[in-house]
Amino acid sequence: MDKEIRGARVILREQKIEDATFFAYWYNQQQVMFQCGFTELTDEEREKNAIISHKSKDSIWFTITDFDGNTIGETGLLRMWPAWNCTDLSIIIPNPEMQHKGYGTDAIRIMLDMAFDQYHMNRVSIGVVGLNTYALAFYRKIGFKQEGIQEQGYYYNNEYSDFVMMRVLRHEWKARIGD
Repeated sequence: MDKEIRGARVILREQKIEDATFFAYWYNQQQVMFQCGFTELTDEEREKNAIISHKSKDSIWFTITDFDGNTIGETGLLRMWPAWNCTDLSIIIPNPEMQHKGYGTDAIRIMLDMAFDQYHMNRVSIGVVGLNTYALAFYRKIGFKQEGIQEQGYYYNNEYSDFVMMRVLRHEWKARIGD
């Protein structure tokens, strides 16, 4: 894995144990827990273990930083199935002050290019909480298409929500970026 990938607005770098402090703080915020489907509070030890467990043969994870090295979030490809040429994407930019600045768009562009070009995937999917209408609109803008709904497949704070399955295919992404 590359230690660092520079995009137009962000740097994706190898995750470090020190990142656990950032994730433990933000992943305990109510809004982040709702948007990401986290059901339990976390702490630094759990986040350190998550960083260690991210290092597996069927996933690749990065910490997202700005050009000054400030941590913004994390992104990864997980459940990579080379035999089927498909994978899932994850991205979390938890701090509202870091959202709407193009960081997520840049990070996803890097990850999709990596999935399709380096790992030869044909399909990248993502699951989105239906109540998270901003995320649904964002992923559609990037090029993801809705392909299914798990009705009431998500439960948070005594409320059910649909879980929306989205995907982008290699030929759609390549046509979108003009490749």
